[in-house]
Amino acid sequence: MARIALVLAFGAMLAAGLPSPGLYLAIGLGIAAIGAGYLGYSRKSAPGYSRLAGAAAMMVGTLGLLLGTARVVMVLAAIDRIDRMLG
Repeated sequence: MARIALVLAFGAMLAAGLPSPGLYLAIGLGIAAIGAGYLGYSRKSAPGYSRLAGAAAMMVGTLGLLLGTARVVMVLAAIDRIDRMLG
């Protein structure tokens, strides 16, 4: 589970830098990475590496989610600005 969570998390970070549909993909992958990382971290019987990787996936997934969300906010602000300029 930890490897899947890390792949999702770094995929979210990568998708945050992609053109248009990448921001939505970053948000989705970030949420999935947080969930998978939590599942990996919450297993008490798992070895230390798996729990640490789950916590790292939650952190990196959160950063990917925040970057994707920031891009959505910037797009909405730009649309609002253009609307005010034309209206």
